[in-house]
Amino acid sequence: MSTNKSDHNWKTLDRDLGRIASFESATLYVAKPMVGLGIAFLFIILAAIASSIFFAGATTSWVVIAAAGVGAYMAVNIGANDVANNMGPAVGANALTMGGAIAIAAVCETAGALLAGGDVVSTISKGIINPESVAGHDVFIWAMMAALISSALWVNLATFLGAPVSTTHSIVGGVMGAGIAAAGFSAVNWPTMGGIAASWIISPVLGGAIAALFLAFIKSQIIYKEDKIAAARKWVPVLIAIMSGVFATYLSMKGLKQVIDITGAHAVMLGAAVGVVLYFIAVPFVKRQSEGLENRNRSLKVLFTLPLVLSAALLSFAHGANDVANAVGPLAAIVHAEQFGEFAGKVEIPLWVMVIGALGLSFGLVLFGPKLIRMVGNQITKLNPMRAYCVALSAAITVIIASWLGLPVSSTHIAIGGIFGVGFYREYHEERRARLSKATRDEAERIAPEERSRRKLVRRSHFLTIIAAWVVTVPAAALLSGVIYLVLHAAFV
Repeated sequence: MSTNKSDHNWKTLDRDLGRIASFESATLYVAKPMVGLGIAFLFIILAAIASSIFFAGATTSWVVIAAAGVGAYMAVNIGANDVANNMGPAVGANALTMGGAIAIAAVCETAGALLAGGDVVSTISKGIINPESVAGHDVFIWAMMAALISSALWVNLATFLGAPVSTTHSIVGGVMGAGIAAAGFSAVNWPTMGGIAASWIISPVLGGAIAALFLAFIKSQIIYKEDKIAAARKWVPVLIAIMSGVFATYLSMKGLKQVIDITGAHAVMLGAAVGVVLYFIAVPFVKRQSEGLENRNRSLKVLFTLPLVLSAALLSFAHGANDVANAVGPLAAIVHAEQFGEFAGKVEIPLWVMVIGALGLSFGLVLFGPKLIRMVGNQITKLNPMRAYCVALSAAITVIIASWLGLPVSSTHIAIGGIFGVGFYREYHEERRARLSKATRDEAERIAPEERSRRKLVRRSHFLTIIAAWVVTVPAAALLSGVIYLVLHAAFV
């Protein structure tokens, strides 16, 4: 009798301990996101405090302090959303772990922002509104503040919903909406807005087409060759040379112009020289790496892993150099207006403002980036190192082409377009092979339409969600900015 009672007590204790363990697990699950929010909030507060120390005005400006906090908030959101475009393919292809991707991206984003992101930028976001049309110092400042707040809120919402959107277009929409609310539709530079609208189509289509062409080349010249390893020894060094040359051209156009006056032709020549040097380095490297590999597709992934990791790192550096201005451009405009009592279309970004932007990118990536990285890398279409390499190479080439053509493109649209291009090309290629095979064709005819749709290589639900987010980004950010400006104007002007 006492034994049964003892067993009953032990079972009761086990149940109670199980409940406590479950409660602790649930508490940790709920508290984990709160830790990230707490750290982000602390960074925003510290950024605001730092602005009061480093701002070179005669007196402490509460407007600058508030703008610094909002700029830090925007930078965190850019890090959480935009960086996934660079690291997502490498993680999805299993070339990098999530931790490795975050560490590399954090270092490269920060380095790009601080080393190559401090040139003279258009703080009115590429000439969206004319400063002369905004009457008054206070009106201009609150318009920029509204643009910063609205774009940050929109990117935050998109990240929460798992949609990679263009932070460039978000800030453009914010500036446009605030400009319209402050000075009417005539304040907006509509030809520039037309170019940005065209880039909604040009960026992803061009990025997708280039990525698909490189994947078609790799399939025809390497994957479908009888001796895959010999073909890889021949062509992988060429692809590495193209990648290194393209990135050298882009980074020289972006970074070296801060040190020396470099033209587009000189940048291309420098890129070509770097490509040739890297080709001769890559030939023995690929030959040594391919020794002992089996003649199968799985072996080819090994040869593309290191180039993919390097290209992802370079893309992160380029992104930090280019997109940090989205976070701190309006902030720099507010600082300039407060410091000198005037506003202009172009201003120098102070170093302390650049540091806020650079650190915000890294904090956003580390704290909130994994969600979008997983979505971009795994949930749109299945990637391997070859496909992911095509996406990275396409992104770099498309940005250079767009720069030459003067098109205001989005790195987000280009990278996601490259992933779509790879996925849709695979669908086309598989369907083409199926049509050529009678057995496969007969099997396909027996599959129900619903099952055939489920087997598509690009997930249509993600495709439609992302396209919808792209389409509404500018008008949504503009509408939100206009409302915020009217509230700020009524409260403070």
